[in-house]
Amino acid sequence: MGPEDRRIAVLLPCRDEEPTVADVVRSFREALPEARVYVYDNGSADGTGRAAAAAGAIVRSEPRPGKGNVVRRMFADVEADIYVLADGDGTYEAAAAPSMIGRLDADNLDMVVGARVADGEAWRRGHRLGNALLNRLIASQFGGGFTDFYSGYRVLSRRFVKTFPALSRRFEIEIELTAHSAQLRLPAAEVPTRFAARPPGSESKLRTVRDGVRALLAVGLLVKEGRPLRFFAAAAAACALPALALAAAGLDAG
Repeated sequence: MGPEDRRIAVLLPCRDEEPTVADVVRSFREALPEARVYVYDNGSADGTGRAAAAAGAIVRSEPRPGKGNVVRRMFADVEADIYVLADGDGTYEAAAAPSMIGRLDADNLDMVVGARVADGEAWRRGHRLGNALLNRLIASQFGGGFTDFYSGYRVLSRRFVKTFPALSRRFEIEIELTAHSAQLRLPAAEVPTRFAARPPGSESKLRTVRDGVRALLAVGLLVKEGRPLRFFAAAAAACALPALALAAAGLDAG
């Protein structure tokens, strides 16, 4: 199969992204004119689906809430040779997609991650700090040489998409994608891409504390599934600490 015969699918999970989704669809259609752009509406209360369809996207729906549920449905439904996964909020650089696909081809990779280089105040301070801490934690557990585990901008091979055992329901899906690649030592790379602030009228669905806790729980689950010896050894040590503290206190009292 030659490059001109490949099927490329752009996957955009969306909820309440009417202010931005049409521009995002048009941007990816311009960057990748040979691709099909799919927008999966995750229970929007606004006109996200109508705006996406008017801009030329193939619009489908996933009623179960959560980005992880949407991505799982997309991966199951859509048939392609190369998948470009992004968001409908206008923060990711559609123009970078051809070079990301080129890197996937040139190095015969299964995943290329668009590491976010933020414009100005594109990241709130809490998100920036939380992302840095999570990146360090995940790198310590899974390795893989990535600096932005939480990026939602990725180019994926068909082999990766059709074998990915998605477990997450919400935004933890990005962690799971990168951990899966690292655990199986799949060929992957990371390239810098511009990350823009949301335009006026567009509101982030992320909540720093709530989603940070969910991310930590997701990391724990992935360590349990992928490195059970490490997980249960750490759990046993944590359970033993109170008993050791009590024993030490008893010795001091005696």
